[in-house]
Amino acid sequence: MFSLVPLIIFIPLAGFAINALFGKQLGGQRAALLAVVAAAASFGIALAQYAALAGNGYHAETVLLAEWIHIGDFHVEWAFLVDTLSVTMMLVVSGVGTLIHIYALGYMREDVHHNHDEGRYTRFFVYLNLFLASMLVLVTGDSFLTLFVGWEGVGLCSYLLIGFWFEKGEKNIGNARAAMKAFVVNRIGDFGLMLAMFLIFWTFGSLTYAEVFERLETVRLEEWVIPAITLLLLLGAAGKSAQVPLYVWLPDAMAGPTPVSALIHAATMVTAGIYMITRSHELYALAEISMNVVAWVGAITAILAATIAVAQTDIKRVLAYSTISQLGFMIAAVGLGGYVAGMFHLVTHAFFKALLFLGSGSVIQAMERGAHHAHDHVDPQDMRNMGGLWGRLPITKWVYLIGALALAGLPPLSGFFSKDEILLDAFKHNQAIYWVLVVAAFFTAFYMGRQLLMVFFGQARTPSAEHAAESPAVMTAPLIILAVLSVVAGALNWPGLHWFTDWLGHTLGEHEILEFNWTVAGLSTGLALLALGAAYALYSRAFQRAEDKDPLESLLGPVFGWLRNKWYVDELYGFLFVKPFNALSHLTARAIDLGGIDMTFTNFGELAREVGRGFSRLQRGYARSYALVMFAGVVLVLAMFLVFR
Repeated sequence: MFSLVPLIIFIPLAGFAINALFGKQLGGQRAALLAVVAAAASFGIALAQYAALAGNGYHAETVLLAEWIHIGDFHVEWAFLVDTLSVTMMLVVSGVGTLIHIYALGYMREDVHHNHDEGRYTRFFVYLNLFLASMLVLVTGDSFLTLFVGWEGVGLCSYLLIGFWFEKGEKNIGNARAAMKAFVVNRIGDFGLMLAMFLIFWTFGSLTYAEVFERLETVRLEEWVIPAITLLLLLGAAGKSAQVPLYVWLPDAMAGPTPVSALIHAATMVTAGIYMITRSHELYALAEISMNVVAWVGAITAILAATIAVAQTDIKRVLAYSTISQLGFMIAAVGLGGYVAGMFHLVTHAFFKALLFLGSGSVIQAMERGAHHAHDHVDPQDMRNMGGLWGRLPITKWVYLIGALALAGLPPLSGFFSKDEILLDAFKHNQAIYWVLVVAAFFTAFYMGRQLLMVFFGQARTPSAEHAAESPAVMTAPLIILAVLSVVAGALNWPGLHWFTDWLGHTLGEHEILEFNWTVAGLSTGLALLALGAAYALYSRAFQRAEDKDPLESLLGPVFGWLRNKWYVDELYGFLFVKPFNALSHLTARAIDLGGIDMTFTNFGELAREVGRGFSRLQRGYARSYALVMFAGVVLVLAMFLVFR
C-alpha cells in the first residue's frame, strides 16, 4: 500500500486540472462533486498509509517517484516519506479538508448567488483542490526542497482564495489588498526558509531529511551554523504559522469565503510551521538558544492575540485572532521540546477550529437569509447585529457550543487534554512561559464566552437575526462530524494510555511522558470557568441594541481602544515599513522609470518620427516629380560610370 502514496497528491491535482480545463462543460455541480470525490479519495489513501505503517511495525518508508534534480553534487529525488508524523498530517489535511469541501457545496452555492456571480462556483473548487494538493506535497516530501514546493503552493493558493472576491471590500479593493498582504508578508518568512535551505546544503551537502540528520554527527559544525539554520527556519514558520512579528496577514485573510478560512486556519497553511519545526527537531535539539526563542515567540504570540480577540466584533475576526493565539501555544510547546504536545494540539485544534469557522459561516448565511426575508441591510458578520439565534439555529447552536467549549479548554472535550499537555510541558520546563500561557488560556475562555453570548443569547437585535434560518444538511452534516471529533479526539492521548505519544515516538524517538497533573489541570479548568463566568456577568444583559456600548469598554477605558485597534501594530508597520517603501517606490518611479527609462525610449521614438518625417518629404504624390528624380538618378549613375571607368 505504500506504493499508493503518490496518488494522495495526484488525485486532487487531477481534480484541479479537469475542473480548470473542462469545468464549464461539466457544470458547477458536477465540477464541485468531482472536487469533493478527489478530496475524499486522498483521505482514503491517507488511511491506507496508516494501515501500511501498522502492518510493517511503524517503520518509516520512502517511496521514490522520480529523479528530480541532479546537478554536480546536488542531487534531489522526488520521493515520499511515509512515517507516523507525515501520516498524521496526511490524515488531518485530507480528512478535515474533505469535510470542508462537502460543506462548501452548500455554502458556496449561496455565496455566489448572494454575490450575483454563479460562474465563480466552479473556480472556487479548482482553487480548493489545488490548495489541498499543495499542502499534501508539503507534508509528504522527504526533503526540505519538496517541502518548499508545497510551501510556495499553499502561499499561492491562499492569495487566490483570500482574494476570491477581489473586487469587494473597502473601496472595492479591500479583499485584493488582504490577499496581497498575505502574499507579501509570507514572502518575508519564505526568504528565511530559503536562506535556511542554502545553509543546510552548504553545511551538509544535502536537503534530504534523512541525509541531513545522519550527517549531524559526522560533519564538523561551526558554533553559529545550527542556531542560524534553526532561527531562519523559525522565521519561515512565523510567516506561515502567523507568529510575532509576521502574524498580521492572518486576520485580514477573513476576506476569503468561510470554507477558505476554515481550510487555512484548521488543516493547511498555518499548521505548516509547526510541522516543519517538528520535522527538524534533530536540528533544534542542538540549538538551545533557538529553542528558547521559539518558545518565547509562541508564548508572546499566544497572549498578544488573545488580548486582541476580546475586543473584536466580527465573528470571524475573533476566531482569526484565536487561531493566532492557539498557534502560539503549539509553537511554545515545540520550543520547549514538547513536540508531541504541539502536534496533539494541532490535531484537536484542526477539529474544533474547523467546526467554529464553518459554524460561523452557517451563522453568517443564516443572517443573510434573515436579511433577505426582512429586507434588512446590516453587516451579517458583526456580532452586535446578532443575538437570539439560539432559538433560530437548532443544529448550529449545539455544534458551535461544543467547539467554543473545546477551545476554552473545558473537560472532557479534546481541547482540555491537548491544551493542558502544553501547559504541563511549560510547567515542568519554564515557569515564566507557563504563566504567560495560563493567562492566554484565561482570555481564550473569556472571548469565547463573550462570543457565544453576543451571537446566540439575549434578544435578536436586528430584523436579520429575528428571521435567521438554519443552514441546509450539506452544511450541517460536516459540522456534526467535526463536533463529534472535537469531543472524542482527546482520547488520542488519554492520560495513562499515551497512544499518540507512542505513535509519534516511532518518528520523533523517545519522548518524555508527563503524567496527568491535577494541579495544572485544576487551575486551568478553574480559570476557564472563571473566565466564562466573567463573560456571563458582563454580556448576559449587554447589547440590548446593536449600537450599545461594549461593557468591556466601560470597564477598561482607553485600554479597550488599544485592544479593539489591535495594539496599533498594523499602524506601526505602516509607519515603519509601508509608507517608506511606498515613498521610495514613487521616488524610484519618477527618477528611474519616468525620468530615465521612459524618457530614453520616448526620445528614441521622437527620433524615429523625425527621421520618418524627413523621408516623408520625398513622397509628394506627383508622378512628374518621381520621373524627374529617376532621370536625375540615371544621369548621375552614368556620369559616375564615365568618370570612374
